Amino acid sequence: MMVTQQSSADRMKIIVFSSLLLLVCSVSADQTETESLQQTTANQHPCLQDIHAVLRELTASLAVLKEQISVLQRENQDHENKLKEVERQKTEIEQLKQQLKANQVAFSAAQFDKGEGNTGPFNTQTTLTFKHVVTNIGNAYNSHTGMFTAPVRGAYHFEWHIYGHGDIRTGAYLFRNGDYIFSAYEHPTSGGVSGSNGASLLLEVGDQVYVRLWDATRVYDNQNHHNTFSGHLIFTM
Repeated sequence: MMVTQQSSADRMKIIVFSSLLLLVCSVSADQTETESLQQTTANQHPCLQDIHAVLRELTASLAVLKEQISVLQRENQDHENKLKEVERQKTEIEQLKQQLKANQVAFSAAQFDKGEGNTGPFNTQTTLTFKHVVTNIGNAYNSHTGMFTAPVRGAYHFEWHIYGHGDIRTGAYLFRNGDYIFSAYEHPTSGGVSGSNGASLLLEVGDQVYVRLWDATRVYDNQNHHNTFSGHLIFTM
């Protein structure tokens, strides 16, 4: 009976000791885990500080980049505006050149380019062609048709000279778009005679001016270029 009681007491001691040992181990483990967590947190603080510092630097760099982009955009817009202004000025210059070119109009031509002979008489009025072109600034005169076509609206001056010999009359009209303006006329009795006239006309763009030989008359021309037709722009309107 004594042995049994002693065994029970021993077992109780073992249990108490084991419990105390587990409690100590548990406390030690908790303390170790707490220290480890504190150490990890302490180690993380420098990392977070570094990240915040990098973010601040990136934010500052981004702001600088945005400002630089804005400056470049403004400079680019200035360049575009200057380029547009240059293009506008070039266009104006080209327009002025075209206007100046259109305002430079003058021509002078004789009837025969080579050879000699009479033209006429004909039963109807006949447009004379002056093929020996001395001047044709602005290319408004057509030597194939004898027509001058006004390139711009303005005041123009024209002159025409005719020559004939023998006993046949010599005469020529100045026409504008089919309308009779003035005439030059001579009636030789012997030898040669010449007649001439001139007129200043207000012409619209596309108006045509030309010289027509009278019906039943004739003119004579040779290398001396007796018969001529000339004109020039006085001023635009």
